[in-house]
Amino acid sequence: MRGMRMLATLFGAALLLALAPGAQAQLGQSGLVGKPEGITIITDPVKWPATFQEAPSLAALVREGKLPAVKDRLPQDLMVIQPVREIGKYGGTWRRGFTGPGDDENGNRINASDRPLLVDHTGTKAMPSLAKGWEQSADGKSYTLFLRRGLRWSDGAPMTADDFIFWFDEIYGNKDITPTPIPDMSPQGKPGRMVKVDAYTVRWEFDVPFFLFEELMSGDTLIGGGQAVRQSNGRSHGAYAPAHYLKPLLPKFAGGVDAANASARAEGFDNWLSRLHFKKDWTRNAAVPVLGPWRTLEPINKSTWVMERNPFYWAVDTVGNQLPYMDRVVMTLAENLEVLNLRAMGGEYDLQERHIDIGKLPVLLENQGRGNYKVHLDLALNGADAIYHFNQSFDGDAEIAKWLRNADFRRALSLALDRKQLNETFWLGVATPGSTAPGESLPYFPGPGWREKWSTYDVKQANALLDKIGLTKKDSQGYRLRTDNGQRLRIQVQAVQAFLPWPKISEMVADQWSKVGIQADVKDTERNLAMTRTKNNEHHIMVWNNGGTELLYLFPRHAIPVDPTEAFMGPLHALWYASNGAQGVKPEDPNILKMLELFSSAAGQKADERIKTAQEIWKILIDQQYAIGTVGQSPALMGVRLVSNRLGNVPDRNCIAQHCRTPGGAHPETWFYKN
Repeated sequence: MRGMRMLATLFGAALLLALAPGAQAQLGQSGLVGKPEGITIITDPVKWPATFQEAPSLAALVREGKLPAVKDRLPQDLMVIQPVREIGKYGGTWRRGFTGPGDDENGNRINASDRPLLVDHTGTKAMPSLAKGWEQSADGKSYTLFLRRGLRWSDGAPMTADDFIFWFDEIYGNKDITPTPIPDMSPQGKPGRMVKVDAYTVRWEFDVPFFLFEELMSGDTLIGGGQAVRQSNGRSHGAYAPAHYLKPLLPKFAGGVDAANASARAEGFDNWLSRLHFKKDWTRNAAVPVLGPWRTLEPINKSTWVMERNPFYWAVDTVGNQLPYMDRVVMTLAENLEVLNLRAMGGEYDLQERHIDIGKLPVLLENQGRGNYKVHLDLALNGADAIYHFNQSFDGDAEIAKWLRNADFRRALSLALDRKQLNETFWLGVATPGSTAPGESLPYFPGPGWREKWSTYDVKQANALLDKIGLTKKDSQGYRLRTDNGQRLRIQVQAVQAFLPWPKISEMVADQWSKVGIQADVKDTERNLAMTRTKNNEHHIMVWNNGGTELLYLFPRHAIPVDPTEAFMGPLHALWYASNGAQGVKPEDPNILKMLELFSSAAGQKADERIKTAQEIWKILIDQQYAIGTVGQSPALMGVRLVSNRLGNVPDRNCIAQHCRTPGGAHPETWFYKN
């Protein structure tokens, strides 16, 4: 392999890959990492096609009188897409793997074009989607969205501003459905309003400047995420909903709560709310109208999750072919990740990036010919794939809490990490060691030196810091002792076997920390239990990634304690922030208060100032080491991508970031089978 040196060693069924020194730099020469590329949206109506074509299966339904003609199914304000390379052809089924009903994100991401706005392939610029345009007032207090005229839901019903107003008034505004207000709608704690301007125009109004709103609308956020976003924690995301379908399910329109409950029980539901949550979930209810390229045919709780093309999808290519090109998406249930990866190696999937194990990279490369696929490595923009979040609001043990909140304690543990060993063992040497700082190509990167700060291997300095703060006494095995009772100091690391083998990674981290006298007990915890313990403020250290924080304001909860649902850094502090001080615990650490103050102020700042604010936040985060980064900017999380040689228009490199909604950001509706 050009530019790389591989050492393949058989160990059970796995192969380990060793790259030559400077492997990160050599990846670009290997052919595994391509150049970023993406579709182009044609916004000039003069360049739009005048005639339209459709898939043969839809043409047959038109002839049978079961569908309107294609020209009548498309909006007047077209979404015209120029594919990455060429005009495709119709037909084929996208074969893909999934892990069961909890893997709904697998499909959500495929249908991610159903958002009001999108981001481009670089992950930095807003693009039209359901909205053909947008406008922010000079004072930042209003934001206007111009929808495409003639949009239709997958059942043919018109999609208009009324669907936005219905969501805002009846879904978001209903405390039974949305008990916790979305922060994106309340800058500085002051609720915003949604106003219908006309049938295809909606405007958000705020009492304070909210220049951040444009960024939020184009990201994977609670307000901008679209219909195909996971529904969780009692929230209903996406800024719109199919009013014609959901309205009859609500007590307000069904004759009251008793009547709505009776109707729900007649359908086998406990009450009207449980029926609503099921009915609005596109992954489980095939009948709910959608706006994405594909709609569910067989639901996610079966052995195959089947999606078929949306006959009213509102995008065409530059010659007038209604998208998507592919007829169906069929996801086959894999009982575990090992089975999924074995099927991928065997060429049973046409494109798979989710759940592909980077540890299988040598075997995947070796089987490219037999499986008729090519391996791509898409390097992520996040800071780290394994981050050790120190709970700053922990109150279960005063001695433990004291050290979790001590900056020099955290810095010492960061300095004690041998990131090179971690990288070579679990990332095959292809990741970038360092702090939690986002990728250098992003505007929020804090600058030179911040990826290395407190993140170089230095056992001597780590020991010196631990001695300095008073952890000088040790037991016979060299472990440091508590200062309150003389027993061994033990900190607990909560690790989930999810996207990466975090428990195994943490065992190596614990071994490295033992060399400076710190005992870390790794608790391999089931994901739901781990999240419950986190919300209950029971964890010492939680290991996760900081994916989504690349553009800090779009997904801040894995960096700053602002969202109690996943506030690994301090759930009680997040609850205090989210409730405007009504609940939770106010941080005593002035640096945390400063970060929260900066974060709140950013909403009213214009882009240049907002970038400086984000950089300042990152500097505080890294200097204080509230979360210790290991390695990042790797392909480990959805960046090891297997692409069938039969597929066309697939980019050489995808944007790997939460807001890019991989692989949806690469617009799979433009992919096609060449043969």
